[in-house]
Amino acid sequence: MTSKTKIFNKGVLDVLPLLIPVVPFGLIIGVIGIELGFSPVFVYATSLIVFSGSAQIVLFQLISGGASPVITLTSVGVTNSRHLLYGAVLSEYLEDLSTTWKAFLSYFLVDQSFALSHRFFKKNTSLKNKHYYLLGSGFTLWFIWQISTLIGIFLGSIVPEELGLSFAIPLTFLSLIVHEFRKYDHLLVIFVSGFLAILFYDIPFKAYIIAASLAALIVASIITNIKFKKK
Repeated sequence: MTSKTKIFNKGVLDVLPLLIPVVPFGLIIGVIGIELGFSPVFVYATSLIVFSGSAQIVLFQLISGGASPVITLTSVGVTNSRHLLYGAVLSEYLEDLSTTWKAFLSYFLVDQSFALSHRFFKKNTSLKNKHYYLLGSGFTLWFIWQISTLIGIFLGSIVPEELGLSFAIPLTFLSLIVHEFRKYDHLLVIFVSGFLAILFYDIPFKAYIIAASLAALIVASIITNIKFKKK
């Protein structure tokens, strides 16, 4: 399996099972954006440019809540900061690529495509054109995300306002973190972040979001260091 097409197609096939949760999440993004009063063009633009469900929800929530541009952009950046780690991990397998290729692939580097590509790259270190696997899996995720968002935008425009679907925002976030409740250290980070968000809720510019996020990062770093020293 050395041809670019075969490697690309394998990426497409391997990511198909992971599309099951992607479709409803994309639908929710479209519906929530319209429900919060944003235009269809703006909602779709976030999927086209940001291409990150959690970051898009943060963006919608903060803008609709009147947060300052600085707080909004910083919060979105913090939400997507894990992608820096993704890029650093995969960089050793893509050293021979041009800067243009690396920049292009980074756009398709999301949670699912990273997990699949990292496993594939480790097993096929010497394979030529292995980056087409990331391209295949990432592009498939991107394409389905765009279609799902568009359908969600359409549904959001025809759903009666009386239904008040804005409640889907906290429910969506809970669905993203609920599996972390089984781990005590993760639960501690969640508790600290939530407690400080409530404690500093009334500070200006909705900066409680940044304060809670930074506190969570600090606690997570301390826990990680303690675990590392024990090993």
